[in-house]
Amino acid sequence: MSVDEKTVRRIAHLARIAVTDEEVGPLQGELNAILAFVEQLGAVDVTGVEPMTSVTPMRMKKREDVVNDGGRASDVVANAPDTEDNYFLVPKVVE
Repeated sequence: MSVDEKTVRRIAHLARIAVTDEEVGPLQGELNAILAFVEQLGAVDVTGVEPMTSVTPMRMKKREDVVNDGGRASDVVANAPDTEDNYFLVPKVVE
């Protein structure tokens, strides 16, 4: 795939990047080089290769999924101006 001058200007417009006439040529070359490299990657045979999330094998750290109140209700409402039984009290706004 090759990028022409019109496509470079369109990409710059979509990316909200100001590109002068002098910058279009070098930018076109860079984009074509990037696309050529991506095409090379598409030719690599990856059959039998498992997807990975890191270059070092590791397991995700997981915690047990337990539902609880957190045990910190009094800390949560500590700075509230008015509370009752660990609930925030707010003034009535609708009669």
